[in-house]
Amino acid sequence: MEGSQVKPVIGLAVGRGTGAELATVFQQVLGRIAKLHRTDIEIVRSPRTYHSYVSLKAEEGDVERIGRLTHEDATHYEEFCREQARLGTAAVFRTAINAQSLYLVRQRLQAVKVEPIAAGDASLLLVRDEAQGFYTGENRHSPGLVTRTMEFSREITEKILDFAVRRARQEWPGHGPERVVMAYKFHLLDGALDDWVAESSARHGTPVRLFQPDTVNRNLITHGLADRTVIVASNEWADIMHVVLLDRFGEERQENRCTQNVYLHPALNGLVEYQTVHGSADDLEGTGRVNPTATVRAAAQIAELHGGCPGAVRATERALAAVLDQGISTPDLGGRHSTGAMVDAVLDALDAEEPDPTDALATRS
Repeated sequence: MEGSQVKPVIGLAVGRGTGAELATVFQQVLGRIAKLHRTDIEIVRSPRTYHSYVSLKAEEGDVERIGRLTHEDATHYEEFCREQARLGTAAVFRTAINAQSLYLVRQRLQAVKVEPIAAGDASLLLVRDEAQGFYTGENRHSPGLVTRTMEFSREITEKILDFAVRRARQEWPGHGPERVVMAYKFHLLDGALDDWVAESSARHGTPVRLFQPDTVNRNLITHGLADRTVIVASNEWADIMHVVLLDRFGEERQENRCTQNVYLHPALNGLVEYQTVHGSADDLEGTGRVNPTATVRAAAQIAELHGGCPGAVRATERALAAVLDQGISTPDLGGRHSTGAMVDAVLDALDAEEPDPTDALATRS
């Protein structure tokens, strides 16, 4: 029908631990933001609840059974993402699931994690290579031995660098990146990675410097963060340093932060997956004490960037600040309130906000 609008559709995948509680938070906040913007956003939930590492171990199975369940979760979630991409879904929110299953999906669908970090006048774009390397691959078991096989490839390396440069030009329009640094254990790869990076650097006309992870750390400690820096990082470095970079340069805690994973496989059409930086927090399951901040922020980003709700991010940040100013927070933030009480307070604060389109973020693909 002429003039009709297609309803935005968002995927939802839920893991064990505190996943069910955070899925409820996500739906509440996304629904409230959509209502305030007089729009409707459809949520399509995966029918499977995916294991956390703790829930897998609780199955009381042997290594073979755990491996089978891991692959079942990975295959199901991969197919869910592929189906959402086929249907034109732009984004998925996923609570934490078992890392081994997750990295099988990331390898198959060629994922990168994207994290912009601002530090005063300087800015960093962290692009984490989740598609290859020592976190990916398959296990083979024999008595008293686990053999893990993984790979690096020219195709994936080039694809990740292409994405990083393209995303940096979106992040800093009119300027692009001042420098691109790669943090990899390239000394273990017989010089292959050096050659691939040199070829990509020449093709882009953008200098790309390849460093050992400890050298990147030393330079950050010595010189601080230079503006418009892109760090393309292996999982082995970025998994540890992500939290450190947030703390040192972004003045943020992982419990409060959400982030994006972008799938680069051509069949996924750039599907964006949002997640909290914190894990499944199985020890908090059912206690009502999990910090909802990262999930609230993910809902706001998805509403604004994929749901047609301009200004949602800044309005939500003001709501979160107002709630904290009232002394309402979960125990990990120093408060005594439950997850539900904090979310109710955020929703009330959002209701008091007037949507302001001039607050809108620039949509980034």
